[in-house]
This record gives sequence, structure tokens and C-alpha cells, in this order.
Amino acid sequence: MKIGAQLYTLREHMQNLEDISSTLKRVKDIGYNAIQVSGIGDFTKEKVEHIKKETEKYGLEICATHTNLTSLLNQFEWVVEYHKLWNCKYVGVGMMPLEYTETEEKVIEFASIMNDLGKRLKEHGITLVYHNHAFEFRKLNGKLIMDILFDNFSDDVQFELDTFWIQKGGCNPVEWIEKVKGRMDVVHFKDMSIRNWDEQLMEVVGDGNLNWDQIISACLSTGVKYACVEQDDCQGREPFICLKRSLFFLNNKIWTM
Repeated sequence: MKIGAQLYTLREHMQNLEDISSTLKRVKDIGYNAIQVSGIGDFTKEKVEHIKKETEKYGLEICATHTNLTSLLNQFEWVVEYHKLWNCKYVGVGMMPLEYTETEEKVIEFASIMNDLGKRLKEHGITLVYHNHAFEFRKLNGKLIMDILFDNFSDDVQFELDTFWIQKGGCNPVEWIEKVKGRMDVVHFKDMSIRNWDEQLMEVVGDGNLNWDQIISACLSTGVKYACVEQDDCQGREPFICLKRSLFFLNNKIWTM
């Protein structure tokens, strides 16, 4: 299992080509060899080609991306083109449009759309993955939205579980990692800490309350290929330092398991 950096953590440092270059160098210098491209705005031809050049310069593997459903539906050929250019095998939908969360029927409709896209992407050697937040653990007709997706996604669509959001949704990350065995190659590692009475915060991996021994063991036993470290909110701390501390913790933890 390779540890990658989810660049959404560094989105404020990825706003122009010059920033992208310096950010990728810093990520490599920290010790990451894989990245997930997200939070960079529009995937323009200029930006895509620049990222290709810079990742090759620094020896960074683009293991996955995040895009939105609209881009996949309206710019399918372009999405395929830049993933092939980057030799990237996984494209993730970072969040389902909220209008599909209103009823069980709408969730199933979303799953059907994803299945169609997953089938089309598979023909190009690309796997479609779905990244969860906490709202998928809300119930509709007594069923978790996440379970509805689990039951209705075809084999052409994988999950990209986010450990923080599963915990925030009131479920156990380890149980869900084991549940999607064989249906998840990319996972998001994100820790959780508590402030004040009940405020749940995104935390450096290893500094929070999640059980990383069990989470990592579950990922290794279920064949996860990439674990991408993400911290959407660094609570005013330097995001590069947060990513560095997370990597240090994970490298030490994994090598002792």
C-alpha cells in the first residue's frame, strides 16, 4: 500500500502554474511519491500539461483524481484524455450532488448514472471511485444512503472511503473498510480530534482519536493500493507540516506492522 498526498489539503497553494510547481516539489521533498490531484480548479489543457511535466520532473505518481459529476457527464472524452496523459487509473467523484440524496429512488438514480460512467471508463482502463462525506450515513426509509449505494453500485464503480467522514457519520471506519473488500483500491486517511464539548476537528494522522492500528490492518488485509492523506482543515497550521507529520506517523506505523 502506497501512501499518497491528497492535494486538496494544499489547494490554497495550487492556484497558478508557478504555485503548482513549487507545491509539487515540496510534497516530494517531504517524502511523498504519490499524489491525488484535487482542488486545482478547472482541468485546463495548459494546467494538465504543466502537471504532467512537473510530476515527471519530481518522480510523483498521480494515483487518482477528483472531479465532479457534471464534468464526467459533459466532458467525458477530455477526462479520459488527461487521465491517460497522466497514466492515472482512478478518477473519483468527490461528492454526489445533494439533489440525489432526497429519496431512496434518487440515490438509486445516482448509482445508475455512476454505473454507466464506470462502465464507459473501464473501457479506457480507468476506474471510477466514489468518495463519501458524512451525509451518506443518513437514513432514508430505514436504510443508510451509503448502504443504498453499496447495494446499487455495479462492479465498475469502487468506493474511496474517508475515515474521518465515516466516523463523523456515526459509523466505524474499520467495519466499512472490511465491508467494501475487493471494491476499494484508494482510501482517504484523515484523523479526528475533539475540541470543547463536541466539536469534531480534522487532525494530523496519528494525533487524533481514530484507531490507526485497526484501520491500517484492515486496509492491508483487504488489498487497498493507495492511502491518500487528507486534511481539509488544518486549523490554522501549516498544511505542509501537517502532511509531513502524517507521513512520518504512517511510515513508522506501517513498517512495524
